[in-house]
Amino acid sequence: MARMSAEERRESVIRAAMSEFSRGGYYGTSTEAIAKRVGVSQPYLFRLFPGKKAIFLAASERCIADTVKVFADAADGLSGEEAMRAMANAYTRIIAEDPDRLLMQMQVYATVAAAEAAGDHEFGEAVRAGWMELWETVHLALGAEVTETTTFLAYGMLINTLVAMGFPPEHRVWEGLYPSARSLGRLEK
Repeated sequence: MARMSAEERRESVIRAAMSEFSRGGYYGTSTEAIAKRVGVSQPYLFRLFPGKKAIFLAASERCIADTVKVFADAADGLSGEEAMRAMANAYTRIIAEDPDRLLMQMQVYATVAAAEAAGDHEFGEAVRAGWMELWETVHLALGAEVTETTTFLAYGMLINTLVAMGFPPEHRVWEGLYPSARSLGRLEK
């Protein structure tokens, strides 16, 4: 088996960190757990990243960047209603296929709020920059209509919240959402 480069190992750490942080959050996840999942020592982990915060930030940025890519790929060559449906369906699919993505998003938002409350604005600035790229991707695909962009993202956040809280698809809170979003209520917890 060929030896991994530092960049490949760094990528492995980011993927492992996303999985670990999605379940335990920033404060409940140890760098030891991440190192163990990757199969490296903690000292090696810290040669790749200066600390836990840097690992979480890299995982957060990747989570957002992956979502930006899903939206951009889905909307490619489409506009307006077609783009909206394509992005919504693509997002529904990734959340259904990889629930850790949703959990990581939720952990990112909670961690930014905690960091901001503690006076650490640097972390939030980095995450907000990524989120603005997501906003712009959706905004342009929807014809640069602020109301459409806001509505699309608001529905997405509602879906995230309902899925995270485990509302079943037949619950009345899903009634106003499109059918493929309702199916997310069936995700295994």
